[in-house]
Amino acid sequence: MTTTADRQAVRRGRVLPLLGPAFVAAIAYVDPGNVAANLTAGARYGYLLLWVLVAANVMAVLVQYQSAKLGIVTGDSLPGVLGRRLGKRSRLAYWAQAEVVAAATDIAEVVGGAIALHLLFGLPLVLGGVIVGVVSMLLLATQNRYGQRRFETVVVGLLLVIVVGFLCGLVLGPPDPGQMLGGLVPRFAGTDSVLLAASMLGATVMPHAIYVHSALSRDRFGSVPNEAARRGLLRATKWDVGAALTIAGTVNIGLLLLAAANLRGVEGTDTIEGAHAAISDALGPVVGVVFAIGLLASGLASTSVGCYAGAAIMEGLIHKRIPLLARRAITLVPALVLLAVGADPTWTLVVSQVVLSFGIPFAVIPLVRLNRDRGLMGSHANGPRLQVVLVVVVALVVALNLALLGLLATGR
Repeated sequence: MTTTADRQAVRRGRVLPLLGPAFVAAIAYVDPGNVAANLTAGARYGYLLLWVLVAANVMAVLVQYQSAKLGIVTGDSLPGVLGRRLGKRSRLAYWAQAEVVAAATDIAEVVGGAIALHLLFGLPLVLGGVIVGVVSMLLLATQNRYGQRRFETVVVGLLLVIVVGFLCGLVLGPPDPGQMLGGLVPRFAGTDSVLLAASMLGATVMPHAIYVHSALSRDRFGSVPNEAARRGLLRATKWDVGAALTIAGTVNIGLLLLAAANLRGVEGTDTIEGAHAAISDALGPVVGVVFAIGLLASGLASTSVGCYAGAAIMEGLIHKRIPLLARRAITLVPALVLLAVGADPTWTLVVSQVVLSFGIPFAVIPLVRLNRDRGLMGSHANGPRLQVVLVVVVALVVALNLALLGLLATGR
């Protein structure tokens, strides 16, 4: 059930006290995988793929609101609703692919945090990964002990650090307005640019963020049987999603513009370490340190949210609940193994985002179908026009992934 404070906010038409779930979900949109994909795209291709981020962020606003709406109207998460509707074999198969997506997400976030600690303090990557895991456990313990409101406050604080860390460089190295406009024209430049576009899409419209947003709304507001209260929450949720993803989209676009304006053609900028060094050389060591702090905040916040998403997926689909801290310890292992064997950290981040892009249809298609189901959503079911828009979004995502597969298969 909603808290007394939330019920009073709804009755009085106040929006600000009801904000929060979307800001937590938005952390997934500014994780280290985004940093790697967007910096790489900007450094290699300048402003060419700017349109991908703009389109992906518009898609994300639509999709995340649908996820939050499902949680508020049904009082359950997307995995939970699917878990009640799928047969046993289908549930297990769906859970398996969702866990792969969650694992790819966690790898990106732990690796990114480890890179940040290496840049700031020179720590070995494996040790940095362990520290990221331990700190993320402390963040999750905040949610366990003090509730979701306190957890939301901590995550929003980290989001502010991320915004400052990733955007401050644009003040000293601003982008070219004319080339920015040119970057809004949809086009590619070969297989590698399509791979990066899929990576950017997977890092922006993130499957685990779709799963977790419905769970965050459920956990924050619970069951809302009163129709007037439900409509009030949905109005506040539109503001929540719009504000949170505007901030996340600005950060993503800012990262690409930072690289396009200051790192294009600079050797070694296809890695985060190289990009950090180039940023420090071009804009000064203070900007480099602030950027690394933003990357660290990104890794710490996003890995906590990713673990929350994984727990919601498991609970909803196979009805098993592992304590968040225990799950955090288990899911830390793959990232530490990759760091220990010497896998290239930046390329690991980019590939993880490509894996996420292939998980998007499995999250978006059921979400769109459930939100048009009047038996489930009642008067809040999507109308024909919105449904057409959402179907187009799904079709574009699937088409980009099929194009990527085709280009990789032909070696073009």
